[in-house]
Amino acid sequence: MSKLSTAADAVARICDGAVVTVSSSSALGCPDLVLAALGARFDATGHPRGLTTIHPIAAGDMYGVKGVDHIAKDGLLVRILGGSYPSGPSSMPMPEIWKMITENRVAAYNVPSGILFDMNRDAAARRPGVLTKVGLETFVDPLREGCAMNAAGAAAPIVARVEFGGQTWLHFPNIIPDVAILRATTADEHGNLTYEHEGATLGGLEQAICVKNHGGLVIAQVSRMTRRGSLRPHDVRVPGHLVDLVVIDPDQKQTCQTPYDPAISGQIMRPWDSFELAEHGVEKVIARRAAMELRPGMTANLGFGISAMVPRILLEEGHPEAVTWVIEQGAVGGMPLTGFAFGCASNADAFVPSPQQFITFQGGGFDVSFLSFMEVDREGNVNVSKLGKKPYLTAGCGGFVDITSGARKIVFSGWFEAGAEIDLTPDGIRVKTPGKFTKMVEAVEHVTFSGNRARDLGQEVLYITERCVIRLTEGGLVATEIMPGIDPARDIVAASGGRVRIAEDAITLPLSLLADAPMGWGA
Repeated sequence: MSKLSTAADAVARICDGAVVTVSSSSALGCPDLVLAALGARFDATGHPRGLTTIHPIAAGDMYGVKGVDHIAKDGLLVRILGGSYPSGPSSMPMPEIWKMITENRVAAYNVPSGILFDMNRDAAARRPGVLTKVGLETFVDPLREGCAMNAAGAAAPIVARVEFGGQTWLHFPNIIPDVAILRATTADEHGNLTYEHEGATLGGLEQAICVKNHGGLVIAQVSRMTRRGSLRPHDVRVPGHLVDLVVIDPDQKQTCQTPYDPAISGQIMRPWDSFELAEHGVEKVIARRAAMELRPGMTANLGFGISAMVPRILLEEGHPEAVTWVIEQGAVGGMPLTGFAFGCASNADAFVPSPQQFITFQGGGFDVSFLSFMEVDREGNVNVSKLGKKPYLTAGCGGFVDITSGARKIVFSGWFEAGAEIDLTPDGIRVKTPGKFTKMVEAVEHVTFSGNRARDLGQEVLYITERCVIRLTEGGLVATEIMPGIDPARDIVAASGGRVRIAEDAITLPLSLLADAPMGWGA
């Protein structure tokens, strides 16, 4: 018997008050047709009402795949837990979900992606919730915001600090989902799902298991259906007994602004010379210095922003396969992509389900993490998750907190000042015009990474900027390496309001970092 359904008929089975877990990563794997039908049903009938939705990674983007914005409606949505949320530049209008959050019209939480995946597993096994050290002393901790994004969220806490086995932990009680909405490429008539055109499998299997173990409804959106028995068993990532309904959308996009690229799903391997190199400029200089922390054979995690350029540095240096990259959506190896395709990789060695990838991250199973920062304070705390004036410029924490909680070494990259005019000259870097404000602040707006906890754990932490390399020490932020051409007293100490001091043995970095030619990595 076929499980084929229209989107409208599928969402008609979602009841008032349901908890709905959605598999997605921005536009990657987003079941947009089903979410659109859910919003349309509410517009037409006023039901379902009072939904809670759970998004381990954001559903939708700001570039044509609305995702969660389809259901960002008063009365329909009353609570939302997201690892991240749609984000984009200030020149674009604020997404509807962000309007609801900032206007306190929905109880909203930013929960680390790995913890949300953990919640599926623990709820599925009927364990008493997630017990974790991820997020201690950050905004995740109830001593700070406890993940709450607004007053409505703060009024209904979802996490507590507890003592267990003589140690302090964070406890997230189970939130049992009634419905899972997944996306894959192909379904057979029994509901077996394969992901051959997807850039990641994300957490669909765990979400489906969790919902079915509690007697719920699983809806899968795919681009095509085939006869039962025609799929290779090894290709099936979600077995049909876990799927109730299948909705077909032949026009679903592979990821943001990308209808389909076979290299993203590993069906072809691109020649290395087909990838664009990083554009020469200040951010490339920062990424080059970050790449100097790598050695052949390392496994490295990669985040958004300037850090995403580091693999292109190795490519230009002639060593594209020297390091194994691991990203939270699940790709292992290959070339992590930038821009609209961020979160995907071409020429990957493997695609690991996101929940398993996060187990690796939380346990520190990699050599170094390359991440970016919006601001850093004198204690070494980093904010990437909140910008009060323009909240949708940042997606939230995503997997940042999971990754930094277990990393042995963390390399943050970013600009020392916002809006500074910087010239690259034959003699070094020149600050032509100071920025509007320093990124080295007295206290960050949101603690996404705790410098104090990093010191307690003995983590090695670097902050790489266009002016210097800063290390986190017991005495605070210390610049140990100075970019050539930079005046330490004026461009670092004074520009930071004295929050960054210069090491007595600080060195000057080589001019080769600034050259419009390979710098000799690995030589």
